[in-house]
Amino acid sequence: MTLRQLPVLDVPRPAVSARPPTAAPASLTEFVTDDLALPRFHVWTLGCQMNKSDSEEMAGALLAAGCAEAASLESAELIVINTCAIREAAEHKVIGRMGALSRLKAGNPALRVVMTGCSVRADNAAALGRRYPAVDLFLRPDEEPELVARLGLASPTGPGSLGRGAPSYQRVGRSLAATAERLPADRAAAVGEGRVARSSLTHAWIPIIYGCDKTCTYCIVPFSRGPERSRPFDDIVEEARALARAGYQDVTLLGQNVNSYGHDLPPEPRFADVRGKRTLGRRLDLDGKPDIAALLRAIDSIGTADGERAIPRLRFITSHPWDLTDPLIAAMAECASVCEHLHLPVQAGDDAVLRRMGRQYTVESYLALVERLRAAIPGISLTTDVIVGFCGETDAHFERTLDLLRTVRYDQVFAAAFSPRPVTPAARLPDDVPLAEKKRRLQALLELQEEIGLERNREWMGRSTEVLVDEVRPQRSHEHDGETRSPAKPGQLRLAGRNRENKLVHLDGAQELVGARVRVRVEHAGPYALVGSLTA
Repeated sequence: MTLRQLPVLDVPRPAVSARPPTAAPASLTEFVTDDLALPRFHVWTLGCQMNKSDSEEMAGALLAAGCAEAASLESAELIVINTCAIREAAEHKVIGRMGALSRLKAGNPALRVVMTGCSVRADNAAALGRRYPAVDLFLRPDEEPELVARLGLASPTGPGSLGRGAPSYQRVGRSLAATAERLPADRAAAVGEGRVARSSLTHAWIPIIYGCDKTCTYCIVPFSRGPERSRPFDDIVEEARALARAGYQDVTLLGQNVNSYGHDLPPEPRFADVRGKRTLGRRLDLDGKPDIAALLRAIDSIGTADGERAIPRLRFITSHPWDLTDPLIAAMAECASVCEHLHLPVQAGDDAVLRRMGRQYTVESYLALVERLRAAIPGISLTTDVIVGFCGETDAHFERTLDLLRTVRYDQVFAAAFSPRPVTPAARLPDDVPLAEKKRRLQALLELQEEIGLERNREWMGRSTEVLVDEVRPQRSHEHDGETRSPAKPGQLRLAGRNRENKLVHLDGAQELVGARVRVRVEHAGPYALVGSLTA
């Protein structure tokens, strides 16, 4: 049996100044497998949870087409790279692999490499081949459902075919971006046909809104994923019901800005009690439209035969302060399944820097949100994103960011040094903070947050917490939480999981505990994790 060499059907892309195409290719020849082996595939995913969810959908489509998953990138005949372009470092990881991929292709002429994710946009097609010479096919995020068809693995009318209608495009700033108009229907079809290869048996992602309408000057997401497009309310609830039937215990609703869900959907009588307008940023009339608060309440109400919540843990990410409304805070407080954790990116602690970033809130308004959250949900765990060294950031601006960390006392901070992203407004601003100074500020911020994280985690000492065990970890004499632990007892393994506050918790126990929710008494706290033992 010979290995099928994938044809890679490339569909022309418009130049920025060109008129968008109005039709997909007329047809494709149906794939025949008489004497040809389907390729083994490997999906390499970088970046955010939305990318991880997209990769699950692509892997599911390949499995449904008859392909098998390879154990590693080196053993695959088809490599799919799902890229992140939020930080320059993520793109450099992929560029650094081009030489190794070229050598793999020299040893295996049938190997094909596909790249998708936020590095692939409607306006950069001409440059991609030069930047990533080992890649055979580039797909924008809105084109990912066409993966199997572009590789000649789908019939013209079957799942994954190109019969999705013509893509649409929209101007974002000075660039052209493909919209996400087709993605809600694509997701419904993938879920309905069982073409989502979920990577966990306990945790699951549900994308609820695609794209982003925000005006953050440093961010490439609006250019790579287009304007916001919400999925239908009932489609999301039905996907949640299916996950509950399958036994998933921890479900996360996803969006580049998940809190803005529903603003682009039409009003409906059943949402007549939804009243509200944005108090920050661009004003929107949200009356009578489904919102994320209504969505949380609907999923929280899904019950089991014995009256328990069918999905015991419900989360959502990523939140923008623009859309953190009082009704949403109330839903978080009142829905038993919604976990006591929120990721609320602040990005900087100085109003002048926030204005240049296009965040459209002040430090004062952000802190007011934090106060309302902590008043409504005692003990809530807060995490955030911070960019250091943004254009024009002075030492005084940076010190105010450190002051913000001391005031809020986040449980965890994800920080990065600013790197200009092409086509974004910030790319036209002077990148005037030297690289060495960016690194110094980043290190200072991380050191401060490590102290704060350790203090926050020590508050858990002696407490009992519910942990959903989800993995077995290699046993080491030196643990990352800062404690040298004795070897696990005979018959026990090093296990790890998270509590409702999203704290990583290590414990020892039997293999059978993976997938179970257990009570753990915290005996040690490091800056990044807790260590405990099972209680009766």
